[in-house]
Amino acid sequence: MQLPVDFKSSMCTQLGPEGAERLFQGLEQEPSVSVRVNPCKADGARLTQQPQCTPVPWCCDGYYLSQRPPFTFDPLLHAGAYYVQEASSMFVQRALHTYVQQPVIALDLCAAPGGKSTLMRASLPQGSLLVSNEPIRNRAQVLAENMIKWGHPDVVVTQNYPDAFSTFRHLFDVVVADVPCSGEGMFRKDEVAISEWSNANVLMCAQRQREILEAVWPALKPGGLLVYSTCTFNVEEDEKNVLWIARTLGADVLPVEVDPEWGICGNMLSTDEAHVEVGKELDTSLPVYHFMPGYTRGEGFFMAVLRKKVTDEAVETSEYAACEKPRKEKKKKGASSGSKAPIIIVPKECRSWLLDADSYNFYIDEGGLCRAFSIVYEPVLARLREHLTVLHAGVEVAECKGRDWVPAHGLAMSLAFRRDAFPHCAVEADQAVAYLRKESVVLEAAVPRGIVCLTYKGLPLGFVKNLGNRANNLYPQEWRIRTTHIGHFCLWAD
Repeated sequence: MQLPVDFKSSMCTQLGPEGAERLFQGLEQEPSVSVRVNPCKADGARLTQQPQCTPVPWCCDGYYLSQRPPFTFDPLLHAGAYYVQEASSMFVQRALHTYVQQPVIALDLCAAPGGKSTLMRASLPQGSLLVSNEPIRNRAQVLAENMIKWGHPDVVVTQNYPDAFSTFRHLFDVVVADVPCSGEGMFRKDEVAISEWSNANVLMCAQRQREILEAVWPALKPGGLLVYSTCTFNVEEDEKNVLWIARTLGADVLPVEVDPEWGICGNMLSTDEAHVEVGKELDTSLPVYHFMPGYTRGEGFFMAVLRKKVTDEAVETSEYAACEKPRKEKKKKGASSGSKAPIIIVPKECRSWLLDADSYNFYIDEGGLCRAFSIVYEPVLARLREHLTVLHAGVEVAECKGRDWVPAHGLAMSLAFRRDAFPHCAVEADQAVAYLRKESVVLEAAVPRGIVCLTYKGLPLGFVKNLGNRANNLYPQEWRIRTTHIGHFCLWAD
C-alpha cells in the first residue's frame, strides 16, 4: 500500500515512529469481517457454533467471522436477521447503553447505508423513535431499504442536508453524527480514499464537520447526547473538533468504559496543542476513542460522547413545538375545494394485519401506500413532514391493486406483523434465493391459494399470491438480487 508521504509524517508526529509503524503494518493486513445480529429476529448464540466465529467485545450483538462469505445469497440477510457492519463502528452501542436508559427521540444525521441506524434501533430503549437521515437520494433509498428490513416500526427515514434540521429546536434527545471525513480509516478498503487524501482536504473536512455540527446543534435538547464519530486518525477532524464542540457549542465530554485489552487508543492531542485549542481553563485529558488497524481488530474509527450543556436560556425555550398538533392552514379566498385528492378509507382488514393495531394511526401516503405509524409520535412525524423530505415512516402495510388491498413487503419485514394474518409456507435455500431474484415460484399443492407469506428458517421473506399452478412473486422489483451468479449460503448453523 502506497500511503501519502504527508499522512505518514503526520502519523509519526501523533503516534511516534514506533506507534506509526504499528499502524502502517496494520493497514497492510487483511480487513476483518464482522456482522451484527438483529436481536429481535435472531439468536446470535447460534453464530458461535460456526468455526472461528468470535464475539466483538464492545458490542453484545457483534461477531467476527473467519472469512467473508457470499452474503448476497443468504436469505437471512434479506430477512433482516443480521447486518454486515465493520466492528469498530459497533462501539456506538456501548455509548448508548452507558447513557441512554429511557425512551428517547434520536437522530442518525448521516445514516446511509444503515449500519449505525440499525445498531441504534436495536440498542435504544423500547418506546424510542429513531429518525435516520441521508442527504444523497440514491444512498437514502438504500438506507430506507435496510431500515425496512431491520423491521422496527418506530423509524422515520428522511433525505435532507444537515442544515434542514436547524428548524427543529430541542427535538432530539440523542444525535449520532458520523460526519463525512477524509477517510483515513478506510485506506485498506478503498484506494480512492488514499488517492484523494491531502492535508488540505483534512482541513477542509474538519471545517465542514463544524458546519454540520453547528447546523444540527439547535435540534439537540439541553442535556441531550451527541455521539460524534469519524473514520479518520488525525487530530484535526477528531480531537480538535471535539474540543471545539465543548468550547464553542457548549458541551461536556463524557467517558465510556473500555477494557485495555481491546487496544483502543485515547487522546492523541498533546497538552500544548490542547491549550492552544481551548485555553488552560479546560481539562485536556479528553476521553475519546481511536480504533486503528494494528491496535484494534477493525477499521479506523474515532468516537467521542458529549452532553449538551443546560443554560438558563435553553431552559426558558426548551418546550418544543414538534410535539404540538400541526397548525391548520387558513383557506385562501377563492380557493377551490374540488381540487383536493379523493379520500381513501383504510380497510379494516389492513388493520388486522398488525399486532396491537390500536396503537397506530393508519393513513394513505402520497404514493397510495397504506402506512401505520405510532399514535404517540404522530405529532412529531407531522412536524417532520412540514420541513423535511420523508421517504419512509412506520410500517408499510398494504397497497391498492385494482379492487384489492395487497400486503406490502414492509409488512412481512416488520416486527409489528401479525404472523397468523396469512398462511405461511416454509421454503428451502434454493427456492428462497429464487424468490429474492424475483423469479417464478411454485408451491406444493397443499399450500392455500391467495396471499401466502414465505418463510426461511422461521423468518418471513415476503409475500406471494398463490394461484395453484404457480405463484405471483410480490418481492419488490428494486430489491431483487441482480447478480448472475448462482448459489446459496446461510450464516446460521443448522
